[in-house]
Amino acid sequence: MNIAMVAHDAKKKLMQNFCIAYRGILSKNTLYATGTTGRLIEEVTNLTVHKYLAGHLGGTQQLGTQIEHNLIDMVIFLRDPLTPKSHEPDVNNIFQLCDKHNIPLATNLATAELLVKALERGDLDWRELFKS
Repeated sequence: MNIAMVAHDAKKKLMQNFCIAYRGILSKNTLYATGTTGRLIEEVTNLTVHKYLAGHLGGTQQLGTQIEHNLIDMVIFLRDPLTPKSHEPDVNNIFQLCDKHNIPLATNLATAELLVKALERGDLDWRELFKS
């Protein structure tokens, strides 16, 4: 499965801790992330992460293109809803694309954990059929 990971600045440490905790599951999949988030994940987990540009420099748009082409199976986007972002339209576009293309999306830690555990159980294997 292709898993995209994005974290706003206030959530980057949380994303690192999440990836440490679920390293075993994540290591069996292909990871994509916006630039800084990807680098930080690699630093603490030694997992290989395919990195887009930084989110505000176009990485969020690159992720959107991958979703649009049905190349992403799951998105974990730990967002900071209290701090406005200059690239908010791009962020909202990710959510709309996930809804449009039936891509499982987590925007907080609780949902991210549910999705990762579902991934481990095989509950998301339907994505392979959906892509065919």
